[in-house]
Amino acid sequence: MFIGEYEHSVDAKGRVIMPSKLRADIGETFIVTKGLDGCLFAYSQTEWANFEEKLKALPLTVKNARDFVRFFLSGAIECEIDKQGRFLIPSNLREYAKLDKEIVILGVGTRIEIWNKEAWQKDAENISADEIAENMDKLLGI
Repeated sequence: MFIGEYEHSVDAKGRVIMPSKLRADIGETFIVTKGLDGCLFAYSQTEWANFEEKLKALPLTVKNARDFVRFFLSGAIECEIDKQGRFLIPSNLREYAKLDKEIVILGVGTRIEIWNKEAWQKDAENISADEIAENMDKLLGI
């Protein structure tokens, strides 16, 4: 399970250091794709296979489902960690997530999120744990 918050930077070639505490679980090769809320999602090969199965189960006849699948799969790319612990984020994904220099890498359970530092700070300011907790019973059906 991925946990934690790590600040890093993107070098001039678009490479980022994968935090050492996340490296073992993500594996040497992993998938990065466009994520929700303006960040990127990174999945281990195993978690990506699980996610792909869920995407395959969506009905082809529903436009929102097709758009959802297209959104995640069209931006997906396999990344590899080099000997220095870095991986390359392609320019189209860096542009999507507005990754310029300072970034934040978050471990969020089954995936890693890669954020522009400013965007993450703004998003984090709007998170109210109390409000979320009040609505969890609706999400969990309890």
